[in-house]
Amino acid sequence: MGIGEWTLQNWFNLLSAVGIVGSLLFTAISVRSDAQTKRVGNLLTITANHREVWNKYLINPGLKRVLNPAADPIKQPVNEVEEMFVNMVNHHINSVYYAMSDQLVIKYDELRIDVSEFISLPIPKTVWEKTKKYQNDDFVAFVESCRNLK
Repeated sequence: MGIGEWTLQNWFNLLSAVGIVGSLLFTAISVRSDAQTKRVGNLLTITANHREVWNKYLINPGLKRVLNPAADPIKQPVNEVEEMFVNMVNHHINSVYYAMSDQLVIKYDELRIDVSEFISLPIPKTVWEKTKKYQNDDFVAFVESCRNLK
């Protein structure tokens, strides 16, 4: 029995198998495309949240000390508004960290540098030291590893 004869006898099975394989490939491509679309959508949401958090800094002159590398939290302790703002930034970083860990967003390579520069400032550093005990251990380890970049 040759290949031609076998094909004639099993054409329906062959066609069914090709259809199944084709539909599985189509499904795999669709799932991959959908996942990429969701990652981009999540990135846009994170960007909007980033803008919202930092807009509070821009419109509130009382927060200018947060990014001042010469601020002295010993001479002038961190006030409630500054602490709340830094905690909002820390919560935003936490969200980005977990979204990236779960591959829910496109990877942001400079996140470690961003965190390092922010958390090394006197006011954010003081607030972090006070509030890190309320964070998950893996997030604390991430932030601490970022602090060690400098």
